[in-house]
This record gives sequence, structure tokens and C-alpha cells, in this order.
Amino acid sequence: MGTPAPARRKAIIVGGSVAGLFVGNMLHRAGWDVAIYERVPDDLASRGAGIARHAEMEPIMAAAGVTETGPLGIQVDGRIAVDRHGKQLGQFAFPQYLTSWSYVYNPLKAAFPGGRYEGGRELVAIRHDGNGPVAYFADGGAEVADLVVGADGFRSRVRHLMAPAVVPRYAGYVAWRGLVPETALPAAFRAEGFGQYCFCFPPGGQFIGYPVAGADDSVAPGHRRYNFLWYRHVGDGAPLADLLTDASGRTHDYSIPPPLIRPDLVDRLRRDAAADLPAPLAQVVALAEHPMLQPIYDVESERIAFNGVALIGDAAFVARPHAGIGVLKAGEDAWALARSLAAGGSIADALARFEAERLPAGKDAVRLGRRLGAFIERGHDTPQSDPALGLTTEFILRVSARPPSHSPELLALA
Repeated sequence: MGTPAPARRKAIIVGGSVAGLFVGNMLHRAGWDVAIYERVPDDLASRGAGIARHAEMEPIMAAAGVTETGPLGIQVDGRIAVDRHGKQLGQFAFPQYLTSWSYVYNPLKAAFPGGRYEGGRELVAIRHDGNGPVAYFADGGAEVADLVVGADGFRSRVRHLMAPAVVPRYAGYVAWRGLVPETALPAAFRAEGFGQYCFCFPPGGQFIGYPVAGADDSVAPGHRRYNFLWYRHVGDGAPLADLLTDASGRTHDYSIPPPLIRPDLVDRLRRDAAADLPAPLAQVVALAEHPMLQPIYDVESERIAFNGVALIGDAAFVARPHAGIGVLKAGEDAWALARSLAAGGSIADALARFEAERLPAGKDAVRLGRRLGAFIERGHDTPQSDPALGLTTEFILRVSARPPSHSPELLALA
């Protein structure tokens, strides 16, 4: 009789966004039996907006089984900053690609075996028996595995079960986000402003605009979109609760679905844009049909590896969007976990290696995001209102949307 083949190790991935798809694809390619369970029943491709695409993503996408043959996004030559009247304040030459979240999500989703991805499965508990962690779901199902990976975002159920003391901390401000099809923009803006990565500093906040892929993931001229983020100071308590209250009077926790945002809030946003932004950028805000509201939170974990359980992506750390590395961080977490498991030894040893590598990186990302958003959190009119923060225009242009590892002085300054 031949020697029976060793049983494949089984991984349950909780969360089917990019972090879950990164690690799911990597473990599947390494021979694991992988299943991804996503709480939301619908496809996630329409979620998310613009992102910075970093060169470090290329080997990560390849490790996840995605072969990229087309452009990596829309290339820009650098960043510029303007004041509320449109006068240029500074510039920084830094070529990079900008794109949309779905430009990464869609190929990752296509690479993963369809029959192993299930939507509408909500995790409720994790327990352990002699064979490993057991994941329990709201529909009454239970799955035994060798490893459970929490990739379920900043409101992670897995993190709540493993480390209930770690909760999202509101940063004191929100980001309004919007997307406008390229063809809807005025001709003058398409010719002069569309291709710029633009920073502006209206009173008490920061506005960023840049081109991203279109709704069909196209980066061809005429099929692209313009993405904006407008960070605005909003205190905790009643001011934030008002933004999260829909027309029926229900106040949502943490965030509010875009269709439920009250029209009067969108009207106020557009009025404020007309008053506080250069006219071309105010037009962008006016043309965004369904703005999204994102309260800004920090999540900083002290542990990301437990007994047969790992946390990756926003389930582990949430860095404010100023850092612009959320998708990259998710991919780096997934790759580190996959490499640690492939290195041999027990799962406990692999998780210890993973945690030792990724805990410092997560803390660095959170620290940098806090530094860049400190003036908005404190309600200052401009980044320079408190010189002790060191938030010069040049620093913001140079550091934003770049991994801290790009240059050692970035973290030294942060």
C-alpha cells in the first residue's frame, strides 16, 4: 500500500475584500484548502474609490496569481498644492500611478476559485477544539480549520473576538469622497486640471483630487474618472451624529451607506465648496452625484496573531487615508503571512514570525497617518497653524500617499 497523501491544511478567510482575496489567492496557490466568507451578500466591486498604486504592489499581485499586462493605472508626474483661490503654493516631482480600488479588487476576485467564495456569511464566534479553530456563522453553520484569517475590515468581528479592547478611535474629522466621470467635467478642467494630483487647504481641512480608472476599470482617455477627498473637522458627539443620521432619523454607527446620506448634507457640502474651494474644484464637488461620507478612525493593535488566528489589513491596523497605503498594507500583510506559513514548522511558529514582521509596519503606518492629519483633528485652519507639527506644504506633498519605507526620514519626521 502506498503512503497516503498528507491532508491539505485548511484556511478560513473572514472577509472578502482585497485583504481576504490577497491571502486567499496566495494560500490557494500554495496548496491550502481555502474558503472565503464575506458578510455582505452583494459583490463589492462598486465599493471603494480612488487609491494610489505603488510599485511594491507588482510582486504582491503576482504572488496572488494576477498577471498584469496593461497599465497599472493613470500616471502622474507629481503633486501640486494650491490655496483656496487656486494660487499654486508648491509642487513635488514624484511620478506614480493612481487608480481605483476596483482596479485591484476585480482581478483578485477573478483569480480566486468562485466556488470557494461565499457572500452573506456572517461570523459570530470562534472557538477551539483539539483540531484547530472553529468558525461559527449566523446561519448556524460551523467550519473547522487549521487557520482563521480575519480580513474583515476596520469593524472586524475577528478582532473583536480575539482582542475586544482594541476598538476604532474617531480622529475628529471626516472625509467626503466623490467620483466624477471624465466626460462630465468642463472642457477647461479636462484640459488643464484632470491630470494633476492636486492638494488644496480650505479652512479647517484638506482637499485632494486626482484621476482614477473609470467605472469599467478603463484608464483610456474619455473613460476615466476624477476622484476627490475632502477632509473636514467635525467634532465628536452631536456634530458627527448629525452626519450619520439618515432622513428617517436613524443614527448609524461608525459610517452611513451613501444612499442614506441626507440631501441637505450634500447641499451644504456643495455650498461650502463654492465658498471655500477654487472654482474648478468646487465644480468637481457639485458634479459628484453620490458623495460618500467616511468618518476617519485609527485602529492600532498590540497583537495580530493568536491561537490559530491572524489579523491582516484593516482588521489589524487602520492608518488614516493620508498615508495612502491601505491596499498596499493589506497586500503586504497577506504576503508576509503566506511566506511565514510556507517557511515550515507549526502554525503557531508561522504566526509568531508573521506578527514580528508586520506589527512594526502597522504601527508606523498609523503613526504617519496621525501626523499628516493632526492639524485637521485639532481643528486648525491651516497645516501651518501650529508650527510644532512641522506640517509644511512641502512636507505634506512629499510624504502623503507614500509608504513610510520609501525614505527613512519620513518616519523620523513623523
